[in-house]
Amino acid sequence: MRRRTGRRYWIGVASRDHVRGGVAGAFAQLCHGKRAPLARMAPGDWIVYYSPRTRFPDGEPWQRFTAIGQVSGGEVYAVQMRDGFAPFRRAVRFLRGAEAPVQPLLPRLAFIRDSQRWGYIFRRGHFEITERDFRLIATAMGVESSLATDVQAAPNALPDPA
Repeated sequence: MRRRTGRRYWIGVASRDHVRGGVAGAFAQLCHGKRAPLARMAPGDWIVYYSPRTRFPDGEPWQRFTAIGQVSGGEVYAVQMRDGFAPFRRAVRFLRGAEAPVQPLLPRLAFIRDSQRWGYIFRRGHFEITERDFRLIATAMGVESSLATDVQAAPNALPDPA
């Protein structure tokens, strides 16, 4: 088992409508409700959501970072929804920020290794990034100054509409 050392930074991938629902409810839900991605995160970690589309499954292409927040504590939990679907979630406190297009950031993001196939990594649904990449995205979203301290008292807020 990998020993945890310090705060970690993550990308989550979901359609914009799903992200907005999570922001409104103060939770992260990843990879169609799977538990494992959420279990890798810990209180104090940061997550940025990338939305390839406006709606799931066939909305308009969006290709923007749409929300940013900090895992606020608690354990991974399941929520009973329709037809026996019980996705797993984790509490997150989201910051108010502007949505940011991914294209202008591509040349500067370390996790983008092939500029011709830059979207491939997002198909993973959830992955760890460096603090540098996280701060670059946060700056593009207009929230870099909010990262100086943890957001334990910050209210949840939907990202500004684009």
